[in-house]
Order: sequence, then C-alpha cells, then structure tokens
Amino acid sequence: MRILVLGGAGFIGRHAVSALLERGQAVIVGSRRPGRVSRRLGMCAEACELRRVRFEEVTDADWLPLIEDCDAVVNCVGILRERGRETYDAVHVQALGALARACAMREMRLVHVSALGLQHAHRSRFLRSKREGERRLAASGADYCLVRPSLLDGDGGFGASWIRALARLPLHVLARGATGNIAALDARDLGEALANLCSLQLPRDAAAAQREFELGGLQAPDIAAYLQGLRQLHARTPAFEIRIPSLVARVASHVFDLLHFSPLSFGHWELLHKDNVPLPNRLPELLGRPPRAVAALSARSPAPAHCVGPDSRTEPTP
Repeated sequence: MRILVLGGAGFIGRHAVSALLERGQAVIVGSRRPGRVSRRLGMCAEACELRRVRFEEVTDADWLPLIEDCDAVVNCVGILRERGRETYDAVHVQALGALARACAMREMRLVHVSALGLQHAHRSRFLRSKREGERRLAASGADYCLVRPSLLDGDGGFGASWIRALARLPLHVLARGATGNIAALDARDLGEALANLCSLQLPRDAAAAQREFELGGLQAPDIAAYLQGLRQLHARTPAFEIRIPSLVARVASHVFDLLHFSPLSFGHWELLHKDNVPLPNRLPELLGRPPRAVAALSARSPAPAHCVGPDSRTEPTP
C-alpha cells in the first residue's frame, strides 16, 4: 500500500510513519515544511517520499492530485493555537472536510486523529473546531476511521519537555477543578494503531460506533498523581502540591494562549476538569496485545506484569 501521512514529521505522525515502514508500506510524508522532515524523521525520511501540504491553503480541488496515487491517508495534522491564516476553522474544519470529500471520491481509507473529551459543551474554540471537524468527516461519505487518543506518553513532543520540567519541581501548582482522570498511552502504541487501521476491514455501511476508536492506557490517575509519578522518575521525595482556584488557572490559560506560551491552553484547562478515559478502550483490540506501560505510572505504583513496557515520557494531545 501507498499511504500518505499528513503531519508525518510531527509527534504523532513520526510514530505512524515508523510503524507503517516496519510493516513494509510505502509512505509519503505530507508536511508544511518538507525541508525539515529529514531532521525530524532521521533515517526514516530516506525511505519516504515528501510532499508539501499547507492545510490553510488547500481546497477540494487541491486534494485530488495530492492523493490520487495513494491507497490510504492518515491525518495527524492539528494546531494548538492560531497563527495568521492557520486558523482552527481552516485547519480543523475546512481542510479536513475537503480531504474527507476527496477520499470519498477516490474510495480510499482516511484515518483521522482527533482527541478524547470533545462530547462535552466546551467553550474553547480549539475544542469546538475539533468537534466540528469530526462532524464533517462523518458526513463526508468517506471510508473513515476516527481515532480519539488520551494523553500521549513518548519522546519528541512539544509538551514533553514542559511536563517533565514541571513534574521535576518540588512544588506542583494545580487548579482545584483539575480532577479528571487521564488514561495516558504510549505514542508508539498510537502509531501502531494508526498503521493497523489503514488496512482494517470495515463494511462500507459500517455505523459510526464501528468507525470511532477511543484509545488509552490501562491506568487512569488524575493529573496530580500523574505528575507525582513523573517526578518519582527523577526524585526520591514527592512534590508539595498547591491547589489554586480554577478561575485563576483559567485566566492563566487565556494569557498563555495570547502569548503562545506553554502547552497549557484554555482548551486543555477545560479537558482537565473531565475524565479523559476511553469508553470503551479499543487500543488492545487494535494492537492485538495489552498496551505498553507508561513510565510515570510504573514509577508511581507497580503495574500488572502484563503491562510492563519500555521507558517513555509525556506529551499531551491537542
């Protein structure tokens, strides 16, 4: 198969590319900056064809020549904050809708990465645009698979260095309302799941429930326990925890959005107030095995024997 991975040089995309190459698939990497792909993908880039794709620019007509020689498309593109023409509507809604319609015309599989927790009545434009993108995808008539992962654990993501640095501090400052549970999963498992979905057999008239895949790890602590687990990878003593009013944390998230500072956005502030746990968790089904253990949770408490896996680090999904 020839598979186009959009955002293939990003955090999620890199793991999808690696998993597809391991399966002997021909991979085409779609990136807004193809010149940076080699630096981000390393030796994997030598095995991939590169194509320039800017989501804020593509139209329905543009997608057809981009995908005409492909057998499937994996879309890992998403933005945390808007920059110029890269708006939530352009990237998460309009471009995805156009891509889905093009895949429907070509009768090819489209695997789209979204996020858990979008079913709530969020006020964040980031989260609402992701939800609207899902609606456009479902209405397109494409042979699609919708993937909703929980918090991601792995090397190389934007949020990883932030979360590691915060977790190592002797003081953890958290919003009082940030009590939702998080089923963190290893990013390598997500890459494998995306690769497997490219060839998963689904009937053309499959219902939405068959096409939607909520994914997570086997443990689901809240953010406070998760950060303590990360700290235990580097320190013997737990951090002292301070809970601040949620309103203060919300104001801070808006300021961070304005400054494009840190991975804490208003959208993530909202997500932390609800459980981010897959119901049901279809990751074991897609992998054909139990998910890998997450290092922060393994450090915090002994994991079941069948959960033990390699070390890794943390990255939140948008």
